[in-house]
Amino acid sequence: MTPADLSRALYDLVLALAERRRAAGDEVELELSAADVTLERPKLREHGDWASSIAMRVAKPLGTNPRQIATELAAGLAEIDGVASAEVAGPGFINIRLDAAAAGALAKTIVDAGAEYGRGDSLAGSVINLEFVSANPTGPLHIGHTRWAALGDSIGRVLRAAGAEVANEYYINDAGTQMENFGASVLAAAKGEPTPEGGYPGSYIGDLAAQVLEREPKLLELDEPVALHTATEIAYELQLAEIRASLDRFNVHFDVWTSERRLQLKGEDGLSDVDTAVERLRAQGHVFDEDGAIWVRTTDFGDDKDRVIRRGSGAYTYFAADAAYYLDKRDRGFQHKIYLLGADHHGYVHRLKALAGAAGDDPERDIEVLIGQLVSINGAKLSKRAGNIIELDDLQAWLGTDALRYTLARYPADSPLTIDPEILTRRTNDNPVFYVQYAHARTCAVDRNAASVGLDRSAFAPELLTHETESALLGALQEFPRIVAQSAELREPHRVARYIEELAGLYHRWYDNCRVLPLGEEPIGPLHHTRLWLNDATGQVLRNGLGLLGVSAPERM
Repeated sequence: MTPADLSRALYDLVLALAERRRAAGDEVELELSAADVTLERPKLREHGDWASSIAMRVAKPLGTNPRQIATELAAGLAEIDGVASAEVAGPGFINIRLDAAAAGALAKTIVDAGAEYGRGDSLAGSVINLEFVSANPTGPLHIGHTRWAALGDSIGRVLRAAGAEVANEYYINDAGTQMENFGASVLAAAKGEPTPEGGYPGSYIGDLAAQVLEREPKLLELDEPVALHTATEIAYELQLAEIRASLDRFNVHFDVWTSERRLQLKGEDGLSDVDTAVERLRAQGHVFDEDGAIWVRTTDFGDDKDRVIRRGSGAYTYFAADAAYYLDKRDRGFQHKIYLLGADHHGYVHRLKALAGAAGDDPERDIEVLIGQLVSINGAKLSKRAGNIIELDDLQAWLGTDALRYTLARYPADSPLTIDPEILTRRTNDNPVFYVQYAHARTCAVDRNAASVGLDRSAFAPELLTHETESALLGALQEFPRIVAQSAELREPHRVARYIEELAGLYHRWYDNCRVLPLGEEPIGPLHHTRLWLNDATGQVLRNGLGLLGVSAPERM
């Protein structure tokens, strides 16, 4: 019996109880859906497999005290196949214990479901645009981008696992002053001149200049404006390709790459998306003219001040590009937009939400801005190429993709993080990623050893899984779908990481107490076959959980 089955059974019992009250002449106004009937794992295993507080929730509409309702519901639960007992505790909690066969049947359910186990439909119908990283294409990705890459990609994975349709999007800031300074820096390096004021230092600029000269040997013979444009475009192409390659190596993939330049490109009517964005916002009634400039009344939606979208000079502000980009996402059919921004972008939260409101959307429903805090790594050295940053590529080469991704996804986005490389490079149990991956590799080793002695999954007797470590392991396996749904709903993939660490610990304890393979001349029996199912179910859930974090599940370590 799965938690979903048990929740549904409890829901049906509540509805039946309400009908009995109505039949007795009581006025009952019960607004309850199946999703409202949730289960929790008791903190103490001796209290059972599951607990519910539904009696306290429905006591008032049913017109009686919670403990009486809990007593009636517990009696109904005790009659359901697969429920060994249901007991009332405290003011109205119901502690539920499944019989061994019902609990153990989950092992086969998981193995049969394979990679689909844990996936659900709680966010089915949601169409989400998830934007993260979006680093300027003027240099290599650094340690801050690394955290947002790992976290953003993992958020996308759990959202999809919960049934949402998600597009990972990278916004390329390829217009404006930073691109002009970038191109000027590359051209100066090509000429052997110092970095211009406001330009980009670092030997990577020299490397780009050498590649630009290789691509365009006559660069320095061109007129200055043409040379600058040529250097900028080739260096931009090369740097963006490097960013893409770094992300690919980090197992982070984007479905959409949107260029800021495209939003500024004039159409046949002579207008760009930025031009039309102003008038589209004006049509919603939140744009006004003052002092020769055009403003958006963002204070209508909680912003601390109104924003200029076009200056009196006719020049657009960054806010204009933000507006055009937001409207572009909406035009592409994304009802919900999630932005994952760095710690230095706190000021953007109200601004973007106000922009959503000015565009006619619901700021509390249609846009979400997540702010990630800073990350540091003890002993990390500044990049030799960039000079003033710690590069993603260097971190990956030093710590490895799995260790880096797992650790960055293991903590909430809003918590500052300091990583200890000494721990991450250890092959010991105090290294969380090693601990989980080793548990998965151990399940694979059990499979190989089982095959060598002729043990397979040809028999299944779940009622034999009665050891206390088996009960604890099965209880944790039941939790995985709920953990995935909760991680997606809260945008917190670290919940998956903490869950699989707990699962790995329960598996190791089970492995130490319950033999899967026969000992010595002991014949293979139903218990051995059944424990192999449980072993493989655990391996599958560990594999599924690691996959949601973009981390590999090695079969040997």
